[in-house]
Amino acid sequence: MTAKALMALMPPPKLRLSEWMEAEMRLPPEVSALPGPVRLYPFQRDIADAMSDAKYERVSVLKSARVGYSTLAVGCIANFVANDPTLVLAVLPTDEDARKLVVSDIEPIFAESLTLKTLLSGDLQENNRNTMLARRFPGGTLKVVAAKAPRNLRAHTARVLILDETDGMEVTKEGYAPDLAEKRTLTFPDRKIITGSTPVFEETSQIIRAYGMSDQRIYEVPCPECGDLHEIMWKDIQWPDGRPGEAHWCCPSCGSVVEEKHKTAMVAAGRWRATKPEVEGHAGFRLNSLISPLANARWGVLAKEFLQKKDDPSSLQAFVNTILGEGWRGSGPDIDDQELASRAQAFGLNDMPDCVMTITAGVDVQHDRLETTFVGWAESGASYILGSDVIWGQWHEDVTWSQLDVLLASKWPHPLGGEIGVDATCVDSSDGTTMETVYKFCVPRFRRRIMAIKGVSGSRPWIERSKSKSASGRLWIVGVDSIKRALIDRVRGGDLVRFSRDLPAVWFEQFASERLVVRYNRGQPVAHFERIPGRAAETLDCTVYAFAARQVLTVNWGQRREALSGAPAPAPQVERKSQNSWLGGRRDGWLRR
Repeated sequence: MTAKALMALMPPPKLRLSEWMEAEMRLPPEVSALPGPVRLYPFQRDIADAMSDAKYERVSVLKSARVGYSTLAVGCIANFVANDPTLVLAVLPTDEDARKLVVSDIEPIFAESLTLKTLLSGDLQENNRNTMLARRFPGGTLKVVAAKAPRNLRAHTARVLILDETDGMEVTKEGYAPDLAEKRTLTFPDRKIITGSTPVFEETSQIIRAYGMSDQRIYEVPCPECGDLHEIMWKDIQWPDGRPGEAHWCCPSCGSVVEEKHKTAMVAAGRWRATKPEVEGHAGFRLNSLISPLANARWGVLAKEFLQKKDDPSSLQAFVNTILGEGWRGSGPDIDDQELASRAQAFGLNDMPDCVMTITAGVDVQHDRLETTFVGWAESGASYILGSDVIWGQWHEDVTWSQLDVLLASKWPHPLGGEIGVDATCVDSSDGTTMETVYKFCVPRFRRRIMAIKGVSGSRPWIERSKSKSASGRLWIVGVDSIKRALIDRVRGGDLVRFSRDLPAVWFEQFASERLVVRYNRGQPVAHFERIPGRAAETLDCTVYAFAARQVLTVNWGQRREALSGAPAPAPQVERKSQNSWLGGRRDGWLRR
């Protein structure tokens, strides 16, 4: 038999995952702005190949947005479904995330790709509450579960574990979901654990920790002038004063100015370099949006985005996390109450700054008093702590709540000529003893945006409607830790939070009553706020609640300015389940047109 005939009998060489994805996978219009056959970016190829390479037990991707990671994740799943059938388990932070992966990404891509479209069968017949997220295919299964319910992991065994957005997962009473999921892979000597996430906080980031245990690869591109290879970092992106659209990269070696038009060729000629090549079996990749070829990731676009967000720590954190792919380093030394008091300025409820166009309030409920802090808001986003009030009286007495009703209905003169009042209020109902009384007060005043809230710790939205139903009325959940971090960052940022000279010294003492610390819970670093011994925290809590109340407002600043000048105020409108990205939070509630 001739050599040619022998070669014809041999199986074709196995394609690398990057090659297989481009040969077999197609992206539908509902998934990608560039539908059609998959065309990987140069920096995606090695990541894809590592995901399917048996040499690596672990692959960790420390990433930003706008780098096409979702396509890689679906391609990895598709490869195991079509080429290496096995038990695949994907874990995402929430049920919504899990459902989106299956319904909005996996199913459309599989349906568009000829090799894949017939492989996934109907739902597995299991006692899952969400069987739509379980699929069977020849030789294996795909199960997608939410980290918020770690008990779902107990019944699953997997050879391939895909963890997505681990920095969005929290340690629960049953443990940390990625750790629990990894235990489900221990029986497989050829297991594969793939982790990808955008980092959040540097001191507690799980993906930064995972990348730190890998071979720590960076993507380097050649300078068109000197040829030296460098990772494109934000510190090397510069632009002429007042012209961010002309942003360019400055080579750290020769100082040459490299314009955006060269980026495509530079990235195409780039390479991954392991900075810790001695680490075996764990491939780690770090990449940011600066190398993305997408139009919305042009250096000029990102420079404009940075300038819009740089003065607000909460918005700047989103830029650092999602564009630069870096953890936020916002925490610092404790806030000093005397230093804060020294910043007090000549304004207050009866001496209103002319830029304040809306007011929110936060109410902390104690058994012998109700404490309230009023915060004014300017169109620029700056907040003004206008004043505080304490109503002394027993929590169960009607007269105590009647006084609060009068206080929240107060009007104050505005420099534009009209009057201004409170637009939204959060009243704490976390105390089980006072909860029903708070509901009784808030529910009839719902149209005045007076909300009963419960504060929860951890990485949560600033405010969201509770999913649990109560016969007493509607409850709102406030992510107190998230707001405290943003609030402290804003206070450290200078004039983003301003304080009235009418605030007493005890107000500042209570405002500076907590510090951010990192403790280990079930082996995982968790940041949370702890009370400084001997200090009360009512004014801090009130301010947090007032910041949460701001989330339910959408202000038409032009109409509000006219109303404060003496014109009739427009009637508020109610809109359900609306989204607001103000300061990175989320709200469900009212919109003022």
